Amino acid sequence: MEAIKPTKTYSLFECIGIELEYMIVNRNTLMPAPISDQLIIKKLGHITDELENGTISWSNELVLHVLELKTTNPMPGVEGLSHDFHQNILEINEILEPLGSQLMPTAMHPLFNPLKDVKLWPHERNEIYSRYNQIFDCKGHGWGNLQSMHINLPFSNDEEFYLLHEAIRHIIPLIPALTASSPIVEGQKSEILDNRLAFYEQNQKKIPSITGKVIPESVADKAEYQKVIFKRIYQDIAPYDKDKSLQHEWLNSRGAIARFDRNAIEIRIIDLQECPAADLAIAEFVVQALKFIIPFIKDHNPIDEYELYDIYRSALEKGGESIIANEEYLRIFDLEKNEKVSISDIWNHIFKLVYLSEDKKAIIQYLLENGNLSQRILANLKNKNWSDENIKKEYAILVDCLKENKLYELR
Repeated sequence: MEAIKPTKTYSLFECIGIELEYMIVNRNTLMPAPISDQLIIKKLGHITDELENGTISWSNELVLHVLELKTTNPMPGVEGLSHDFHQNILEINEILEPLGSQLMPTAMHPLFNPLKDVKLWPHERNEIYSRYNQIFDCKGHGWGNLQSMHINLPFSNDEEFYLLHEAIRHIIPLIPALTASSPIVEGQKSEILDNRLAFYEQNQKKIPSITGKVIPESVADKAEYQKVIFKRIYQDIAPYDKDKSLQHEWLNSRGAIARFDRNAIEIRIIDLQECPAADLAIAEFVVQALKFIIPFIKDHNPIDEYELYDIYRSALEKGGESIIANEEYLRIFDLEKNEKVSISDIWNHIFKLVYLSEDKKAIIQYLLENGNLSQRILANLKNKNWSDENIKKEYAILVDCLKENKLYELR
């Protein structure tokens, strides 16, 4: 749902907002448990779609088996947020225990059956969810089986908006190679590492302009964004949305969306990891990567969304091994195509040149050396029989990683 609106305008990289989505599952079967409303009632004594719990707030999502945790207010940085999110996770698990449930990480449930496991939120704002369901039919993986991290970053004027938006457009293609955590669909190993994003692309194909090419179009300022993106989306949804209840900024489903109502851009394509420590390390690394390329963005013409999409699609399918042949893109990172350059090469190049705190540096180094979470899950299951039982055993380990706020490691 909606992130908290700031009470003031912030400048570029002055603050950050983080959102993490978790699936509620049965403690014994690890199958989805549609009880987010019961959790909220146990916490508050009544139903609401959002509650503040100190630095972290809880809110519902489209489906009853997902809960979103988010920073209550814009934060000056990510330091301390891993601990804050983890404390809330521990509290939620304590409340869920008598209900026979717990939170589970990663971007997709590996055994989820979209035809029987999707139950929509029936309380506040459910009229919006019902409208989505009428138009798009939300019984699918792309609606009920996708958990992500969103990063919200501010801008104070059109100039800052342009720089931030262009930097994000050019970093998005690399992100799935670092963050994919959805390698299994309905109990089957997929040839795609980031299945959440593959389904995300198809969510609203009935009205293609809502998602576009996932990579946002290059625009100069707010006025052009309104003209190029919002105007087209609102026109295309209008025949299905007579009362204009969906014609808001949040209807835009690109991989990063401009929120002019709070002067921020929200990056939406990052798969949820196994624990907040990993999520927040990735968030900081992405922020540092954006800072790193902004000087290059100023000196290069924007690459269009179709060329960027080709890199992005390869990243979500194959991960860091994907080779980039686009010389114009490589020049943004001050790299030349003298030999084959992979997405992993670019991330390692950035890693050597940006600052990260020691704990986050260690986590990112582990990811770069050992693969994204999808690759590690597949490696640990490699020599096992692909039964539901073995998949559940592996995901039980991931549940423990969430409880202990520790990395899921190769064995």
